[in-house]
Amino acid sequence: KPSPPAQDEEENENENMEEEEEEEDDDEGLHLAKRSRMMLCSEFASITNSDEAVARSFLAGSGWHMQRALNAYFEPPLEKREEEEAADVVPGTCIDLTTDATTSNASVDSADSRQQEDESSFSLITWNIDGLDLGNLKERARGVCSYLTLYNPDVVFLQEVVPPYLFLLQMRTSSYTVIPGNVDGYFTAIMLKKSRVKLLKHEIIPFPTTAMMRNLLVVHVSISGNELCLMTSHLESTKNSSTERMKQLQIVLNKIQKESESTTVIFGGDTNLRDNEVKKLGDLPKNISDIWEFLGKPQHCRYTWDTHSNTNLNAEYKCKMRFDRIYFRPAADGGHIIPRSMDLIGLEKLDCGRFPSDHWGLLCNFDVIL
Repeated sequence: KPSPPAQDEEENENENMEEEEEEEDDDEGLHLAKRSRMMLCSEFASITNSDEAVARSFLAGSGWHMQRALNAYFEPPLEKREEEEAADVVPGTCIDLTTDATTSNASVDSADSRQQEDESSFSLITWNIDGLDLGNLKERARGVCSYLTLYNPDVVFLQEVVPPYLFLLQMRTSSYTVIPGNVDGYFTAIMLKKSRVKLLKHEIIPFPTTAMMRNLLVVHVSISGNELCLMTSHLESTKNSSTERMKQLQIVLNKIQKESESTTVIFGGDTNLRDNEVKKLGDLPKNISDIWEFLGKPQHCRYTWDTHSNTNLNAEYKCKMRFDRIYFRPAADGGHIIPRSMDLIGLEKLDCGRFPSDHWGLLCNFDVIL
């Protein structure tokens, strides 16, 4: 039985409306998908400090999966890695000190084994790695990772870490627990060797009046049965920020003094301090030592920021400063951990013709009295 004309018109109108709604749904879905991909591109570009074209290329090639795209970006193809490893190395001009941590588990494991056998020592590196300088960032980050693999420190204090640098560290140094002092802008981080250092707790203490996003990162750990409180910070920069920097140093010293007397405390970082600023505070408390001074002021590791020798900044001015320092407060019940030596690291140029950072790193070794 044929439908009445009015009913046919109503059915056709309903079908047209449904088709229009489906088209609207499709358009909205397409719009959301495009927007989602734009956000992924923006996030990828932000993390890697690349542009949108690079981001779209890596994301599209990884099925728009962020983690895979980041892995592809930071990890060169196997063929390229093999070429780099096989390339001739001119001594003193670059730093292919060791294979990458992610591709040489055997060497890392064997180093860990040697360190585990020697419970009588403990090593620490503090280094401002200059993540704010985007030039040759990947090459310089890999250079820092090579140094970490070479020296195999138990603890690492880092300053001027940026998100892409943090990602690379987490990816390439799986034998360490990485604790960042923030996740935005630039920040500090502490790395603890999993096989040797047991993390107990950590906290972040703000500097209330900082104008440069600075704070104090504190971790409590156990090493060879000794409880330690480890702290790092990047105190306010520039000569004009002296007053704020001294306020921050006072917060650090107060925190050191508040820790249990049974705990050894080590603070290290880029302090930006001038000697006269420490004197204005009345010098360090008697139970807190500047390790460089404790070791007899060895001249070979005095200056950690040296525009005479380090050309990364291409600075017209030439100056040498002892910005990077390590402070030490031993446990009151005896010297279970005693500073033994200090050296500069990062003194060799990379293949890109630059140093890993505009700062030299400090490597400090301690004796552990069992």
